[in-house]
Amino acid sequence: MTISLKYTHVTVSDTDESLAFYRDAMGLSVVQDVSSGPFRWVTMGTDDADGPGIVLSVPHAGRSQSDGDILAELLAKGVLPMLVFSTDNLDAAYEKAVAAGAEVLQEPIEQPWGPRDCAFRDPSGNMVRMNQG
Repeated sequence: MTISLKYTHVTVSDTDESLAFYRDAMGLSVVQDVSSGPFRWVTMGTDDADGPGIVLSVPHAGRSQSDGDILAELLAKGVLPMLVFSTDNLDAAYEKAVAAGAEVLQEPIEQPWGPRDCAFRDPSGNMVRMNQG
């Protein structure tokens, strides 16, 4: 039996703004764009069809009002789980993210635990780390 990660959900405050960021700054492509009523789920991934993807949606998409409200609060505080990407050229990826307007939290550095990485926030405030691997 094999198990692999297919996708994970990322809560965002604005789907279109986040789609543009993950497309332009991170180089991901739209795999699927699904709407249901006033809500939308956008799955983004890499050129590797078997690679994992991320699904962008707003806090209230598919959730109760109270759960969506709580998730919106956590998103506003910037405390939702981070995303970690890997690249073969950290400096180029970092510059691309900065050019796309990412809020820099940490410029590329060598970490004591091994990887060279950087950190920034997406337009919704989610922490994104990138390491060279």
